[in-house]
Amino acid sequence: MEKRELGKTGIAVSPLMFGGNVFGWTVNEAASFKLMDAFTDAGLNFIDTADVYSRWVQGNTGGDSEMIIGKWFKQSGKRDKVILATKVGKDMGDGKKGLSAKYIKQAAEASLKRLQTDYIDLYQSHEDDKDTPFEETLEAYGQLIKEGKVRAIGASNYKANRLADALQTAASHGLPSYQTLQPEYNLYARQDYETNLQALCVERGISVVPYYSLASGFLTGKYRSEADFGKSKRGQGIKIYLNDRGYRILDGLDKVADQHQTSQASVALAWLMTRPGITAPIASATSIEQLQALINATELHLNEEALDLLTVASSY
Repeated sequence: MEKRELGKTGIAVSPLMFGGNVFGWTVNEAASFKLMDAFTDAGLNFIDTADVYSRWVQGNTGGDSEMIIGKWFKQSGKRDKVILATKVGKDMGDGKKGLSAKYIKQAAEASLKRLQTDYIDLYQSHEDDKDTPFEETLEAYGQLIKEGKVRAIGASNYKANRLADALQTAASHGLPSYQTLQPEYNLYARQDYETNLQALCVERGISVVPYYSLASGFLTGKYRSEADFGKSKRGQGIKIYLNDRGYRILDGLDKVADQHQTSQASVALAWLMTRPGITAPIASATSIEQLQALINATELHLNEEALDLLTVASSY
């Protein structure tokens, strides 16, 4: 399995990141264990979660995904086989949110306890907190790194100007610097990343680990009309993709998938893995069959003709 460096950390990760947002939501604990076992058994090592996953599910309180991963670590003994990423900052209720030094320390301890580990490989600011100075946030991360509780830090959902300012603050104050960025990016949602973020990330050596890599499942090809929306809990969100451009993209995916005798999901991820700045797309799965399509993407090498076909079909 090819490995890629995470920013300038020396940490080597697989070219695909498993999205743990489904754990405790669309996948129960037992199925989550099987998926993580299959993922790591295939030689992949990068798993993403967040403290807020999956607070939106009735009966959940947040931290559900982390708790499942923690139980799996304890049962499987595979903590050392995983580069684990989690996040802080989204609203956990009772005023628990943001990137203040006090809250980051509190949230990190809570995540470590749920994850049943003594360190987080990649700790990410889940969203920008304009009420807290960058210096305060980065100093808090620096303390966690000094204590051995965090290895590297990353940002999620940051605008280019804010990311650049955070990087400048780190450099000028000798503080830890964001090594990764999690933006939305896929064959359909290209414009914001390519126009605003790509050049900065490439120039600064920031590893990009995009979310919604399969556009909530649209790029798997299973949603062709509104009649298909009932195929998953995310189905209703697919409506925004059912337009001329969306159908052009599906047509391109169908052609390349047929040529390579593989799935549309594998093709969509393989295209993403070749894009400037991209280290590892994030994708989730709810079955071993779906997971296999993700794993297949890491072994799929698209030629220039196939890549160009997809790039043109998804042009904006």
